[in-house]
Amino acid sequence: MSDKSDTKQAASRAPVSQRAFTVEKPKDTTGIGSQVSITIDDREIKVPVGATILDAAKELGIHIPTLCFHDDLCVAGVCRVCVVEVEGQRTLQAACAYPVTAPINVKTHTRKVRQARRHVVDLLLSKHYGECYACVRNNNCELQSLAKEYGVDHFRFGHPDAPIYDPDESSYSVHRDMNKCVLCRRCVRTCIDLQEVGVLDAAHRGVESRIETFLDKPLADVVCINCGQCVNRCPTGALKANDPTDDVWAAIDDPAKHVVIQTAPSPRAGVGECFGLEPGIPLTLEMNTALRRCGFDRVFDTNFTADLTIIEEGTELIQRLHTALVQKEPVALPQFTSCSPGWVKFIEHFYPEMLPNLSSAKSPQQMFGAIIKTYYAKVNNLDPKDIVSVALMPCSAKKFECNRPEMNDSGYKDVDYGLTTRELARMISEAGIHLPEVPKSPFDDPFGQETGSGVIFGASGGVMEAALRSVIELVCGIKVEDLYDHADIIPVRGFEGVKYAEITVPDVGPVPDILAHLVPNWDWLKGATLKVGVCHGTANAKKVLDDIRAGGKFSECHFIEFMACPGGCLGGGGQPIPTTAEIRAARARAIYSEDDRSEVRKSHENPAVLELYGKFLTDGPCGEMSHKLLHTGYVPRGKYIP
Repeated sequence: MSDKSDTKQAASRAPVSQRAFTVEKPKDTTGIGSQVSITIDDREIKVPVGATILDAAKELGIHIPTLCFHDDLCVAGVCRVCVVEVEGQRTLQAACAYPVTAPINVKTHTRKVRQARRHVVDLLLSKHYGECYACVRNNNCELQSLAKEYGVDHFRFGHPDAPIYDPDESSYSVHRDMNKCVLCRRCVRTCIDLQEVGVLDAAHRGVESRIETFLDKPLADVVCINCGQCVNRCPTGALKANDPTDDVWAAIDDPAKHVVIQTAPSPRAGVGECFGLEPGIPLTLEMNTALRRCGFDRVFDTNFTADLTIIEEGTELIQRLHTALVQKEPVALPQFTSCSPGWVKFIEHFYPEMLPNLSSAKSPQQMFGAIIKTYYAKVNNLDPKDIVSVALMPCSAKKFECNRPEMNDSGYKDVDYGLTTRELARMISEAGIHLPEVPKSPFDDPFGQETGSGVIFGASGGVMEAALRSVIELVCGIKVEDLYDHADIIPVRGFEGVKYAEITVPDVGPVPDILAHLVPNWDWLKGATLKVGVCHGTANAKKVLDDIRAGGKFSECHFIEFMACPGGCLGGGGQPIPTTAEIRAARARAIYSEDDRSEVRKSHENPAVLELYGKFLTDGPCGEMSHKLLHTGYVPRGKYIP
């Protein structure tokens, strides 16, 4: 491995995780508001001091090719694809890493520049073992695009005729093939800077350089949290999600199997990008039709169990608050959300002493799997062993989650396969379906009733907003619209890395029937101030957890939403590539537009959820049956300690 001090220095830099969510202006070294003139290809523009040549070129609409550069990540300047001529400079300069501090004259497409870029691409190809037709990134590979752009028609410096490295297939979530790696270090910067996990680093020197894990161990044996953010920023096929589509097709083709699929909100907001649509165009109902044409027997809405999660997590929070405020007994607060499996793995690895703060509620994916192989199987006279439960998720970590050994409370593996948005898009294409052109159709009953609260789970702050909508109405006895216009709780929305809000309980109402088994009244909450936090991306999670350790502001919170991925699920590791702040914002707009159009916008008003409690989970939220199927760490009722 390379000198570990390099890793420590990288990890100690100011995290760039927020760069993905806010526009960072270059530092002004000559005075507030100072600007400098730069001429690029005979066009002049003024930019802030410290802006790069690449920044200026983008402002002018001048194309400069890049490979190691990514909007979400800190500058590396290692690939040299973006070289330009700067008048007065002896050598070519990397446009992505050259800060403008004085007027300069730049040429971007001279013969010297063109030849240098072509040589760089040729050299990259000389080490890249590519089987483009069989590669998951075929027609969506940045190296392939550069080769086309610079007229590569033969391998000038040779080309590997066979793989050198064995692919790492140890992880349920991420597949690594270093034969396709171009050493751009995007994965390293993603893992160290964006997520602050630090699984990957550059090892060795010169021609021996490669990207490795600690001691070159398999991904399954290191502290990888399976978030897949490295996959989303890899420019080639060196990293991809572990794809189970062959097994899913086999199940669909088996007449003895009843194959159902649940679809999360974020894939519906992003899948259109895989079919050439602009980001932010939801294809929810079109996707339902396409899935039936692919052969799935039932198509269900994960929003159903997102609403179920709100009821269960909210009830657990009430139990914890009652224990602390009324019974005056010690209890782990603040309560942390547990919907994001990448976040769960992060806290398991790095903050295990805070695991008691984690809600015991399973994620919506796993709740759905347990309900499918118990309640659904019983109602439809199906043998659970013949049901194949598939989950469409925006997240590569969901693949790991469904394979956790404890996720079998139905008596079977609760969720058999996890598909990413990209994988499902390929299945739809393989079936000869062009998704944007198919007719719309609804979800199947009994889990087809969606709510706006379930939809917004896909965006950072969505779980918190959904929870607050229900808590305000169930505790205060008023409509949430009386406090927030159109029930839009804006303080917890947005792409700031960390958010904090306080909500005062103005008054209390009667305890609703669904919670009557928990508390006799809400008097103990009257006038209380509920303090909540929201963060997304594990670098931001680290900030919040360190603040709690130090007894800071977030240690006084009652409930905190954590999401492992930048932007929340809509920026998940299984979403379409590429990803940028603008793309994630467009997906968020799609999600909130579906929320606005929903007839029912609150989890506790979902009729399918209420019916499930009435017919199956009859001892109510956080009751014995709920804890057995919908929570981890099940113990008999009466012995449960939040």
